[in-house]
Amino acid sequence: MLKDKIVLVTGASSGIGEATALALSAEGARVAAGARRADRLAALAGKAPGEVLALDLDVTDQDSVRAAVAAAVDRFGGLDVLVNNAGVMLNGPIAGADTAEWTRMVETNLLGSMYAVHAALPHLLERKGTVLQVSSTSGRIASAGSGVYAATKFGINAFSESLRQEVTAQGVRVVLVEPGFVSTELTTHITDPAIREFARNMAASMRTLQPEDIANAVVYALGQPDHVAVNEILVRPTDQTQ
Repeated sequence: MLKDKIVLVTGASSGIGEATALALSAEGARVAAGARRADRLAALAGKAPGEVLALDLDVTDQDSVRAAVAAAVDRFGGLDVLVNNAGVMLNGPIAGADTAEWTRMVETNLLGSMYAVHAALPHLLERKGTVLQVSSTSGRIASAGSGVYAATKFGINAFSESLRQEVTAQGVRVVLVEPGFVSTELTTHITDPAIREFARNMAASMRTLQPEDIANAVVYALGQPDHVAVNEILVRPTDQTQ
């Protein structure tokens, strides 16, 4: 079902994005992989079984987003799927927070995904494609120390449902994938020492998900026939309680 589908993956230089790009390439999709770390994308293109177009992409910059979508369409002739994966997690208490980190999360996680949808949607409407949003369990349950990150993910969930209602009658499917604790670089970006240690201990306490586990969920959702819309997939580690 995915052979020759044209897919743009954001945040493709590591973690879930990298694993998803590789999994889709293995399924025969033509993949445009966007991120800011060009060296990582070059390595990804070298590992992928099929052709991967590496794109310099900063989702917080609307011009960069538009240019990436245009480059994917120019290379492959259209766009069938947008996988919105780019994100940062800079958790910490609200009191005393560095609000620049709040801005970075909102601009990357929420506005960045919105910009990508806005740029890609005309092409997806033309080809009756799919928007796949990588959200989080934090888009369902907020917890102490993750207020702003959770707010961005709640926002993604709300935006996705509104989008679904607007475009589903036009043949565009909207998929929300909500991972629980995944072993990725995200926790290493946390600057608050206590929260970073908490995340490290949490990871050590369970059999965490691997990026490939989420990539498998993405492949499943995107591989369904056109009349089937898998709108939401919640994937937690078996050992995760929240």
